[in-house]
Amino acid sequence: MPPKKSSKPTLGRLEKLDPTVYWHEDAEIVPWLSEPENLRLLGEALGLQLAPMPDADPNGDEDAAHPRALLCQERVTGARVVIEPQLGTADDLHLGQLLTRAAQWQVDGVIWVVASLTAAHQQTLAWLNQVTTARQWFCGVELELWRIGKTAMAAKCNPVIQPTEASAAFLEGPEGGEPVAAEKLEKEPEPLTEGQLQNLEFWTGLCQHLDRRGSIVKPGAPPHHSAMGFAIGRAGFRLYASVDREHQTLHAELLLSGEDAQPHFYLLATEQDAIAAEMGYPLVWDDQADHKACAIYCTLTEVDLDNRDQWPDYYHWLCDCLEGLHEVFAERIKHLNATDYQPLPEYGFNPLPNSLILPN
Repeated sequence: MPPKKSSKPTLGRLEKLDPTVYWHEDAEIVPWLSEPENLRLLGEALGLQLAPMPDADPNGDEDAAHPRALLCQERVTGARVVIEPQLGTADDLHLGQLLTRAAQWQVDGVIWVVASLTAAHQQTLAWLNQVTTARQWFCGVELELWRIGKTAMAAKCNPVIQPTEASAAFLEGPEGGEPVAAEKLEKEPEPLTEGQLQNLEFWTGLCQHLDRRGSIVKPGAPPHHSAMGFAIGRAGFRLYASVDREHQTLHAELLLSGEDAQPHFYLLATEQDAIAAEMGYPLVWDDQADHKACAIYCTLTEVDLDNRDQWPDYYHWLCDCLEGLHEVFAERIKHLNATDYQPLPEYGFNPLPNSLILPN
């Protein structure tokens, strides 16, 4: 007797395509990116809220009917951002054009959308992020094209180079809202302390470990602070790895910030059991991590950063946790809508089942 046919819809097969199958020249990408859903796709990949500036022409004397770049505004901070697309492999010509536009239009941020970003150009963008102020930042994004089944196609934006932690702080603003004053971010750097140097070395090793794994979590430039952030595809949400020397712990967390942090937190908490099962690690759900911020995190205890022989084990744990958080939450947070949250009455106990909520 033949097996019973499944009632579930047939799954399509994914096939990676050359982007030139859909776009035939660089100029064709700009109108495609100008469409709200496509600009949102790029913004979510970088954790930015991008909106086109229709009254601005970032192309100077170029043919306005065939623009070569897109000028946008980042909604949270008001930063001016130029997006430079390139279909082929990154080259010095496009890098020069990108920098020329950035200077000509006095932008704060630059996003290079390219089919393939070479190691040399990745290094260049990372260096530019290091030597410029926190108000200026550079991103490198690889644009992928996939076919689903026989006809349907989909684009994917894969961040390769992201802003430094200082620039990320400027973009997010204090408590996830207002931009940080430039004078607070542009002070003369002081010599790094012994602890900061160790942080820099530790995070550098984590970045290398993530790169070797081909991780879905894409690192930016390693910081000298006790925490390092990673984009997860939506503004107001960010992954962090952090070191707490006082309590000898490592943390991997999803931080929710901004006015909607608590509604988003409690909407996610309705799936707490499913999330715990998918993660495979015990999670702490902290709805008062900071003013207008919530955190969901896991902890490794008995950590001794002075014992460098243990660093590979720490990297392995952090990578597993960060990748787990990304896989479990990235798709969920895309669909969160704070207006769906209905606050519960004030109880004298924790309303979340089986949760670990930190005391005030």
